[in-house]
Order: sequence, then C-alpha cells, then structure tokens
Amino acid sequence: MVNPLVGVVYHWIGGLASASFYVPYKKIQRWSWEIFWITGGLFSWFIAPWLAASLQTEDLLGVLSATPTSVLGWCYFWGAMWGLGGLTFGLTMRYLGLSLGMAVALGLTTVIGTMGPPVFHGTVGELASTISGQMTFLGILVTLVGIVFVAKAGQAREREQGIDQVEGQNAEFNLKKGILIAIFSGVMSGCFAWGLDAGQAIRDLTLQAGTNPLSQGLPVLCVVLAGGLTTNLIWCAILIYRNRSFGEFSGQMQDGSQLPSKVLVFNYALAGLGGTIWYLQFFFYTMGESQMGQYGFSSWTLHMASIILFSTLWGFALSEWKGVSAPVRRKVWTGIIFLVGSTVIIGAGNMLAN
Repeated sequence: MVNPLVGVVYHWIGGLASASFYVPYKKIQRWSWEIFWITGGLFSWFIAPWLAASLQTEDLLGVLSATPTSVLGWCYFWGAMWGLGGLTFGLTMRYLGLSLGMAVALGLTTVIGTMGPPVFHGTVGELASTISGQMTFLGILVTLVGIVFVAKAGQAREREQGIDQVEGQNAEFNLKKGILIAIFSGVMSGCFAWGLDAGQAIRDLTLQAGTNPLSQGLPVLCVVLAGGLTTNLIWCAILIYRNRSFGEFSGQMQDGSQLPSKVLVFNYALAGLGGTIWYLQFFFYTMGESQMGQYGFSSWTLHMASIILFSTLWGFALSEWKGVSAPVRRKVWTGIIFLVGSTVIIGAGNMLAN
C-alpha cells in the first residue's frame, strides 16, 4: 500500500543528504578537486550502491542477470548523460552568474526530469484531466517559482557581500554561450530520472524475487550510477593527467612534500563519508518514489525542491547569509516557502490519486 505523505518525508531526507554531502569534503586538506571527487565518487557510485542493494534486496546478481540487456543499456546510458550534466553545471554559473544560471539549469533539470517520463509514455493528457494530476502539475510550477526566488536572493547576497567570485563571473558573462551550456546541463542532469524510469523491469524482477517494495529501486541505482561513475572517472582521469596530481592518492604532493599519514587517512575517511552521504540522497529517493503511486514522476520535483531547500538552510547554518539586508532575506524566505509549499501540494495531489 503506497503512502505519498511518507514518500514526501523520504524525499526530504534524501534532499537533506544531497545538501549535506559536501560538508565533509570542505574539511579535506591539500587534495586537488579531482582527487577527492573521484575518491568520494567511488563510494557514491559504486561501493555504497552495491553494498546497500546487496543487503536490502533479494538475489541482486540474479535479478540483474535476468534483466534484458536493452534495459541495462538504457539505464547505464542515461546515468552517463546525467554525469555530463553535473560536470557542466559549474560552467553555467561561470558564464551566466548565480541567479540566471541556477534558474535556467535547475529549472530545466526539474522540468525535464519530471515531465520526461510521462511525455515519453504519453500519459500527460490523462494525468492533467484529473484533479490530482492538476495539483501535481501546480506543485511543479510552484517549485520553479521557488527556484527563481532562491537564485535571485543568492545573487543579491553575493553582490552585497562583495564576493570576488561573482565579480569574476560577471567579467566572463556570456549570454549566448551560457544559455547553451545551461540548456545542455539542465537537460543532461534531468536524465537521471529517465534512467530510473527505464529501470522498471529491474524493479519488477526484484519484487518477484521477494524484495521489500521500499527497496525495489536500489538495484536500478547500481546500473544508473555505473553510468555516472564512467563519465566522472573519465573527466577526473583527464584532470589528474593534466595536473599531474596522481601522487596525491599516496600523499605525495605536487610541491614535493609528503602529506602526513594521519592527514591522508583523514582525507580518505572524509571523502568516503561525503560520498556515502551523497548516495543516501538516492537511497531515500527510491524509497520515496515507491510510495508515490501513479505519480512517481513527481518524485524528481520533490527531490530538486528538497535539495534547494536544505542547501539554503545549510547556508544560514554556516553563516553565509550573515549581514545580508532584510529585503534579500525576505526574498530567500519567500523562495523557501514556495519550495515547502510545492512539496505539500504535490504530496496532496498524490494522496488524492491514491
């Protein structure tokens, strides 16, 4: 028996995990980005997914071996495409700035990831003809409004605080190039939802094997995240070669110094912790999706809204909004209210459907 309100709670927990995973990374000392990113990524995209699926599902290898090759291929493909979206997100901020970049990229990611599956399956008209479907679509629209408010508040905050990064971004502002990259990043990032949707046959097989319905999506993650791992591994390998940073894995720094053993172990522990927390966002995402019934496609909107909500709250906790003017604070809190409201509206729409 599905319970959309429980699903919303799971999505909130997943959003909190996504908003929190980078906190351990900030404590890593002297490692280059590509070193800690791929180290943590091995936990995010390989170790944690396979460990969780092995412990929480029945006959994992048997289920995947019985899955049609085409299903595995599409799950892997969409995962790789999602990896490209994540890698180009930073370029969007560089050429468009925070406000416009976030609004375009995250807005597209939300729309593509949410509406893609029902458009592909031809069920949009059917869903829109019901009160529950109309409420769900309204919740998606409210999420987009919240994204715009939070993005504009973030731009105003950095302008007031005089952060140099924003000045650099403004100097490199390029609307044509930025929009094209933002569209690419937004569309590709939304491909994760397509990968999960493509894995329905895997969910069916794992349920037949006796897996608890809450955990039915975990084997799908193993395949989709393998695609993401491939994309990120290739890019990090290129950066490691270009920056000659491979020695940092053993503590041999580029300036010829040796990282103390305690620091090196601490770095690996922090990367592992951050990577595992990152994975937990989708661990809980699949649980939330299992509770949304025929409106499972709305899970992506709930996921994006929760990430932005908790990322903003983390910003307050870490004093990033300290000293910001009252109008800007009102703007960000307006965005938060819209994001919270959107999850309530979507949850209510799903409840009516079920």
